[in-house]
Amino acid sequence: VGRLEVGTETLIDKSKSIKTSLLRLFEGNANMEGVTSVNACYGGTAALFNSVAWVESSAWDGRYAIVVCGDIAVYEKGPARPSGGCGAVALLIGPDASLVLEPQRTTHALDCWDFYKPKGGEYPLVDGALSQACYLRCVDACYSNPGSYGNLAACDYCVFHAPYNKLVRKAHARLALRDSNDRPRNWCVAGDVAYEQSLVDKGLDASLRKASADDYEKRVAPSTEAPRHIGNCYTASVFFGLVSLVASKDLEGKRVLLFSYGSGAVASMYVLKGRAGKIALSSIRSTVDLSARLSKRVERSAADFAEACDAREAAYGAAPLEPSGGVPLAAGTFFLRGVDAKHRREYGRTAA
Repeated sequence: VGRLEVGTETLIDKSKSIKTSLLRLFEGNANMEGVTSVNACYGGTAALFNSVAWVESSAWDGRYAIVVCGDIAVYEKGPARPSGGCGAVALLIGPDASLVLEPQRTTHALDCWDFYKPKGGEYPLVDGALSQACYLRCVDACYSNPGSYGNLAACDYCVFHAPYNKLVRKAHARLALRDSNDRPRNWCVAGDVAYEQSLVDKGLDASLRKASADDYEKRVAPSTEAPRHIGNCYTASVFFGLVSLVASKDLEGKRVLLFSYGSGAVASMYVLKGRAGKIALSSIRSTVDLSARLSKRVERSAADFAEACDAREAAYGAAPLEPSGGVPLAAGTFFLRGVDAKHRREYGRTAA
């Protein structure tokens, strides 16, 4: 491995890269490029693009790159809290891949304050209505850029960044409308009154989702298993959608359209194509074992979850700290052993 890059917004230390904390897993290999990419939920996609560019560049020395995307999404008490979740996904980047990144992609970036973390703690400041509108605006803009992906029929499956599943349904419905003959005039023209209204029109949204329901079940629903079960996990969200597809469908010869969004905002749309690579998709499917792993989760009450959030909030930034809690850890799990008076974190691992 010659490159290790992390995409996350769940940072404790604002200077030390999480990538450096992972180096203990690569003992003896200090010649490794990459740091941590941060831009809300988009950091994992940035790390992916950076790592693919490294493999394609004159600087590449024949080694693999690894991209790690992981976050803990927690919110203050209120309507957003139930959408939170956590998770991490690792991607191996190199030649003869079983999922190939096609060269064409589109990006849309804008300056907005829909979700950000200025207070130093874990909880973001969120303007929910604005964030949803920005997300949909970026979906529209990426899909409508000149020379993009034609239409949904050109792709076998779609994967969307999933803050919550209803937003995924909204995004797909708008793309389905663009592919129909009923798309509004000046669709995707910033400032156009009809377009701006379309971003918040609940009646239009409901009718679009109803009209596109069959296509959603065929093209999008297979990618939603993990995100629906584990909630939002920021940079890892879109990749958990991809994991869901790999776990449930034969992707060899199939094209998968992905949409990644990070508040603030930067978004990209790109395509992966399945093929018979060095590591077979069937091997990845068996290793992931998604449904079985999801079934092993232990159900807890909303009160338990609120108590855990309160404990996290009280411990955030504390030093020295000896973590407490009665949650059983599976074999081979990494955990925080403690934080010393200088805020240095020590990690341990349960027996395999």
